[in-house]
Amino acid sequence: VVPPPPPTAAVEIRDLYEDFGQMAEAVERRSRYLRDFAAAVSHEFKTPLAGIQGAVELLQDHGDDMEPDQRRRFLGNIDADARRLADLVTRLLDLARADMARPEAGAAVDLRPVVARIADALSAGLKIRVDLPDGLPLVAVPEASLEMALTILLENSRQLGATDVEIAAQADDDQFRLTVSDNGPGVAEGDAKRIFEPFFTTRRSEGGAGLGLSIAQALLRANRANLALVKTRGGATFELLLPRSDD
Repeated sequence: VVPPPPPTAAVEIRDLYEDFGQMAEAVERRSRYLRDFAAAVSHEFKTPLAGIQGAVELLQDHGDDMEPDQRRRFLGNIDADARRLADLVTRLLDLARADMARPEAGAAVDLRPVVARIADALSAGLKIRVDLPDGLPLVAVPEASLEMALTILLENSRQLGATDVEIAAQADDDQFRLTVSDNGPGVAEGDAKRIFEPFFTTRRSEGGAGLGLSIAQALLRANRANLALVKTRGGATFELLLPRSDD
């Protein structure tokens, strides 16, 4: 804890104390984040590893006496847990890259072809309506970051049972609002404050890692943009706030 400045300290000294206090708070927040993140990673890896270890031990001890169907079931469990671990590793690397991303100088991207490309790629089993007016300003967010964020949102909609998604846009004075709305089950009120936390998922039993929204938000924030959940009566609506390009 940084102590308060002496009552007789000059203005510059008081400013220095304040700067040190802010730095100390930032270090403490980062320390708590790393501590909680490490605990979450340990927990996420422990479950599939325990499943693999248990199945291997059973096969080692009783494999010769098992029926073929039972042996295939245990081997299938091992394969599923190994795939979950591989997916976790991939997602963690994506999150690490997103956390360390820096703004791309001179980025000036036209949203229309990016949205059209993603909508076309993910249209199987999902009706995607795009409502982007002509004459939209360019945004200062790299194409790769926009593509990943939109892909994560649309894949989440599909996995949660949505059949219809609308992507719309609105240009403000200094930023650009892109909304992605679906007709799925929506986000429970109790979960709304946690959906961007790493490893938070309502699809744990189906293999959800709970890292997609964290990655999307980190990528956008690295480019002075943001991703937020908008409160709605039905379905889920996410809002991407994107800065305009200077070009």
